[in-house]
Amino acid sequence: MNILEIIAKKRDKKELTKEEISFFVQEYTRGNIQDYQAAALIMAIYINGMSDRETTDLTLEMAYSGDVLDLSRFGTNVVDKHSTGGVGDKVSIILLPIIASIGIPVAKMSGRGLGFTGGTVDKMESIPGYRTNIGIEEFISNVEKIGISMIGQTMNLAPADKKIYALRDSISCVENIPLIASSIMSKKIASGANKIVLDVTVGKGAFMKNKEDAQKLVEQMVRIGNLANREVRCVLTPMDEPLGYSVGNSLEVIEAINFLKGDMPEDLKEVVLELGANMIQLAGLGDNIEENKLKMLEKINNGDGFNKLKEMVQNQGGDVSFLDDTSKFEKAKFIVAVETKKTGKVRDINAEEIGKLACFLGAGRLKKEDKIEPNVGIILNKKVGDIVEENDFLAYICANDEQKLEIARQKLLEIFVI
Repeated sequence: MNILEIIAKKRDKKELTKEEISFFVQEYTRGNIQDYQAAALIMAIYINGMSDRETTDLTLEMAYSGDVLDLSRFGTNVVDKHSTGGVGDKVSIILLPIIASIGIPVAKMSGRGLGFTGGTVDKMESIPGYRTNIGIEEFISNVEKIGISMIGQTMNLAPADKKIYALRDSISCVENIPLIASSIMSKKIASGANKIVLDVTVGKGAFMKNKEDAQKLVEQMVRIGNLANREVRCVLTPMDEPLGYSVGNSLEVIEAINFLKGDMPEDLKEVVLELGANMIQLAGLGDNIEENKLKMLEKINNGDGFNKLKEMVQNQGGDVSFLDDTSKFEKAKFIVAVETKKTGKVRDINAEEIGKLACFLGAGRLKKEDKIEPNVGIILNKKVGDIVEENDFLAYICANDEQKLEIARQKLLEIFVI
């Protein structure tokens, strides 16, 4: 068996066997298959698709390419949450400390930014000192000690997915249902939860642009979950405009901190409460979704959610003074308000275009080795449905490069449809 034959087979729209998928995943993880060869196969999969059986085989091979966590010590219902990605999606940073403060163990393994969507790991690393790259023993110990730990994807857990995930980003092979489903579910299976709430985003700023595709992805992930003996629940959430107001790593962390202190943008609040209420239900701590939402609001109002975030950050080496005083976060070199010359109502803010613009400013990766600039991005001042008058500020651009700033300013005026 060799990789050239496997690439040719998928190029010619043929179905790969379980053995061929296993060979590719194992040999690429070991470094015996080169990036350019893996890229050719991933591109062939992107173009020609995979059957349900192929997708499930790929998922399980990636899940078992490294260690698989056993979280049974935390009880019979270990619940995890994952998002298919979006623009301005800081939900995990807000939601998971609230869930932990209710008494549900949170062992969260997150990814880095992919394409025009941000990554939770990149965002958390914008908190000075916070360590996302820790070993499995410390990860489990953190959850036992304080009820929560959020880390990056370690080399021990689904290492094959980690390599393929980064490669997909660098060759424009992100938006593909079999590749997205297998990536998400391999991480979830490897990270040990037996009940999973999936936030499947739909719209311009999501990988799934319409409900039909989102539904196909949902069905695929539920099927994989059943085969892997995991209970999977999916919630479809809109992503036509950015979620909340901030897009960019430290900018989103600041918004998440402010949310836990009670400053809750309505669209963000709706998503956080809906996902959290389902997590509480799956954990067996409340059958009524609306009552579960009230429990969460109480944890925000009494400060328990924010205190749990502080506890987690401190426990993983982060400087909690930045959480108490967000003005300590390093500012971008240039912060400029973008004014409109129009009067009317905001009809559209294309989330994908905002995400790409933030990426262009340095908040995301165009190449796998690109370094993130944590302090750049966009802060919206107006959302869809808002009334604007001439000279109103539509948004603020945070940039470290004057030339990029000017390009972004012109682009933003095009993205806002008034």
